[in-house]
Amino acid sequence: MEENKKLIVVPWDFTIVAEHALAHAVKISRMVGNDICLLHIVDTGIKAAEESDKKNKLLKIVEEKAAQYNAGITWHISKGSIFSAIADFANDKEASLVVMGTHGMKGMQKLTGSWALKVIVKSKVPFIVVQEPPADQEKYHNIVFPIDFRAENKEKLKMAIFMGKYFDSKIHLLVATTNDKILTKKTKVNLNFGVKYLIQNNIDYEIHEIAKGDFAQQTLDFSLKMNADLIVIVTTKNITFADYVVGASEQYLIANSSKIPVCCVNPMTSFANVGQFMGGWGS
Repeated sequence: MEENKKLIVVPWDFTIVAEHALAHAVKISRMVGNDICLLHIVDTGIKAAEESDKKNKLLKIVEEKAAQYNAGITWHISKGSIFSAIADFANDKEASLVVMGTHGMKGMQKLTGSWALKVIVKSKVPFIVVQEPPADQEKYHNIVFPIDFRAENKEKLKMAIFMGKYFDSKIHLLVATTNDKILTKKTKVNLNFGVKYLIQNNIDYEIHEIAKGDFAQQTLDFSLKMNADLIVIVTTKNITFADYVVGASEQYLIANSSKIPVCCVNPMTSFANVGQFMGGWGS
């Protein structure tokens, strides 16, 4: 691997959803020229023999997958909790993306919150969360970009421009109408901001208005109707335990029953290789 070459990190737990995440990572890496790193997290108290066994398994998998996909794939083992170690590794390596598989909201997660969301909110790097393998190895054609009144919406615009530049994607700006004049004004400001920079960067887009209602559910319904390849969302700033238990809207979107991949951007995240596309707009 070239020194300082950007990475796409794939959390690897030897499950089928990790396989799905790797397939998506390969799809992206072919467009952006990044290597892929399979990241396995182990307990701090792991025995030496068990750690050695895991290393051997990873070496074998990396060899098999690199040959299968004809891609640059490496591996790394970190010790700690998945809720911090994944984000710490991605942040430390200044990775381009983390592509992570999830089983959705099942069993105890319905009570204690989405494990995926708990991992994501500590990251400075955008996450793409997947439940199924990609339908093909073609580009992401249609990306749904919900816009509301939050100022943090501007953060995920970097991802939209990144996808538009590398994948020639069409961005579908989804705007919810409301009777609240203040929120309507804030949403309009965010929409105008987004349109300005999409135009400046020659990104194809459409604006779609939806009626007042459950914005998360409407986003999913629209995405399914559009046969969307990806939904881009921004996570709740300063998320609390109550958000996990009660259910922040992004938690519902991440585990969507339609199994559409979701890109999660945290407020004030960094994003590799995107500054050149921002037309003077810094982070």
